[in-house]
Amino acid sequence: MESGLDYHTARALLEWQIELGATDAIVDTPIDRYALPDKAAKAKKAVVAEPPKKPEQIDAAAVAQRAAKASGSLPELRASLEAYDLCELKRGARQLVFADGTPGARVMIIGEAPGRDEDREGKPFVGRAGQLLDRMLAAIDLDRTQNVYITNVLPWRPPQNRDPKPEEIGMMKPFLERHVALAKPDVLVVMGNISCQAVLGKRGITRLRGRWDQALDLPVIPMFHPAYLLRQPQMKRQAWADLLELKARLEAGA
Repeated sequence: MESGLDYHTARALLEWQIELGATDAIVDTPIDRYALPDKAAKAKKAVVAEPPKKPEQIDAAAVAQRAAKASGSLPELRASLEAYDLCELKRGARQLVFADGTPGARVMIIGEAPGRDEDREGKPFVGRAGQLLDRMLAAIDLDRTQNVYITNVLPWRPPQNRDPKPEEIGMMKPFLERHVALAKPDVLVVMGNISCQAVLGKRGITRLRGRWDQALDLPVIPMFHPAYLLRQPQMKRQAWADLLELKARLEAGA
């Protein structure tokens, strides 16, 4: 039986089916579509990414302890401090403030932390506080150029001269203890609350000042910091009494 469609109508219908997506010709045998395997892709199990590992925590105090212990001299200790990069204060300071005075002197003074003048010059106790300290020492025949050695608890200036944080003191304490061991003084003078906290584990300078204590196998006397005396000149009488106590101890052979 001949088709009633003419050529052009048949072609138009074929093109319409192709546009609809019917691109396969009819095969000779029927296909049971229900019997065909399911080719739908199975959903893959979601891969749960492992949380990133936390960076290993560095024990800054332990690193400081090893570095300090390995320092066999004051120049080596200074180099160890220069190489120590775990204290954030170092990033904001101009330079390391290590020490001043005479290594091996009988008297070793431990201040708190560098201020602006100390940070600029690289020496502890300069500026107005340093000038007052020099006059105090001269009153009992002491001089940093002859018989006094000076350092600080912290070797870098805290921003805006704020008080050192406990973790900063703990981080620097191994270096301070090694500093004392290498300097080998007869007596220690700790000036200010921060110094008392670092060396004696105590605070309250108005209560502690002028009273001998013991730390690092040495006699220790707390005193007012010269910067405090500049703010509270009425306390110079007590500071003078403490200086006389130090002089008497030295004359008695420490």
